[in-house]
Amino acid sequence: MHVVLVVDHAFINGGQAKVALDAGLGLRARGHEVTVFAAVGPADPRLEAAGIRVVCLGQDDIASTRNKLAFAVQAIWNAKAAQRLSEVLAGLDPRETVVHVHAFAKALSPSIGVSLRASGLPLLYTMHEFFLVCPNGGFYEYPAQSICHRTPMSRDCLTTNCDARSYPRKLLRVVRHAALDHVAGMRRLFPHIVTISALQEAVIRPHLPATTLFHRVDNPIAVAKAAPRSEPPGDFLFVGRISTEKGAPVFAEAARRAGVRPVFVGDGPAAADLAARYPEARMLGWKDEAAVHALMREARALVFPSVWYEGQPLTVYEALACGAPVIVSDACAGREAVEDGETGFWFRSGDAEALAAHLVRLKDDACAARISRAAHGRYWAAPLTLDAHLDRVSEVYETVLREAASRAPVPGRRGSAAVAALPRRGSAVDTGAGHPR
Repeated sequence: MHVVLVVDHAFINGGQAKVALDAGLGLRARGHEVTVFAAVGPADPRLEAAGIRVVCLGQDDIASTRNKLAFAVQAIWNAKAAQRLSEVLAGLDPRETVVHVHAFAKALSPSIGVSLRASGLPLLYTMHEFFLVCPNGGFYEYPAQSICHRTPMSRDCLTTNCDARSYPRKLLRVVRHAALDHVAGMRRLFPHIVTISALQEAVIRPHLPATTLFHRVDNPIAVAKAAPRSEPPGDFLFVGRISTEKGAPVFAEAARRAGVRPVFVGDGPAAADLAARYPEARMLGWKDEAAVHALMREARALVFPSVWYEGQPLTVYEALACGAPVIVSDACAGREAVEDGETGFWFRSGDAEALAAHLVRLKDDACAARISRAAHGRYWAAPLTLDAHLDRVSEVYETVLREAASRAPVPGRRGSAAVAALPRRGSAVDTGAGHPR
C-alpha cells in the first residue's frame, strides 16, 4: 500500500501533526510506502531516516509569516500547494494508493481540493477539527463564549462575529470557506471521513452528504504503564491552554467554592487574569510530557472543564492511563472517555457550583483512591496504543480501496514507472524547489 499523508506541517507542532506523522512512521515500519506532503517545515528528521518521502514546500503559517497580506492570499488559495500536490499524485496507482488528508487550514488552503479531485485517487479525511464544515473550525462563538449552533455559511452565520480576534478575520475565513465549498468542492470531496469521537460525528453529519461513510479511529497516546498508585492523592489538576473556551475560569472559581487549591499546567490568554483573581492557584506553566504524566500520577483528579465540543481530548485519556480520575464537562467529547461515577464525574458545562460539588466529593481520600484504581484498570484494559491505532487505520484504508475499486474499476496499472521512481527507503526530502536535498 502507498499512503500519501497531507498535512500543514512536516514537524510536530501539535496534536494533528503528531497523529499524522507518528502514524506515517508506524505504517512505514509495517512495510508500506509513505509520502508526507506538507506546506511548513522543517521536516521531522525521523521521516527521512525511516525512508519516507517528504515533499515540503517551505512555506509559512500564520505564526511564522512576516507578510500578513501575502499569507492571507495563501490561506484563501495556495496555488503553489495545488500545483505541487498535482505533481506528487500524478501517475500513482489508484488500486494501491490512499491519499489521507489530516490538515489543510493552517497553510495548505482549500486549493488542494482541486488537485485531489483531479487525481482520481481514493481519498480519506480525518476530522481533527471542523474546518471542513465550519468557517472558524470550532462551532464556537468566542465573543459570546458559547457553542455555536448556527448553520455554517448561513446569513445568521455570516453576520455573527464568532472569531477569537476580530470580525474582519472572520470575514477572511468566510472567503476561504466559500473557496473550499464552491471552488474546490471539498465538503463533498471525501466519501470517507474519520472521526475521533461520537460527539464529533453527530455535529458534522448534518453538514456532509448523506452518502458519507464515517469511520471511528481513536487517536493514540503515549503513556508508559505503571502500577496503580498507592500514595495519598494530591491536588486537582488542569492541563492545557489556559483560556475561556477551555473552561479554566470555571475551574478556578469551583476550586475556591470547594475550598481546594487548583493547579494549572499550561499557559494562555486567561492565565494572568486568573493568577491575579485567584492567588491561591498554582500556575506551573508549560511542562514537558514526562513532567505532565508525573503530575497526573500524583493528582487527586484531572479537571477538564472545556465549554466547547473538542474532538478527542487526549489529556483526558492520558490522565486515566496515569490513574487520575477525571472530572469533565458534559458539553465536550472528553465525557466519552469517563464513566460517570466510576472513573470520574461529568458536570454541567460552565457550572462552577456543579463542578465544586464533585471537587468536594473527591476530597475524600477513600473515594479518590477507589476511582483512581478504576480509572487505571479500565484504561489499560483497552489502551489507545499506536499499534491499536495503526491496526484500525489500516482496516479503514483497505475499506477505502475496496470501495473505490467497486465504484471505478481501473482498466490497467497507471504510471508504474513513476511509482518506481519515488524514493524508497532512501533519504530524499523534496523541498519543492525541483530537486531533493
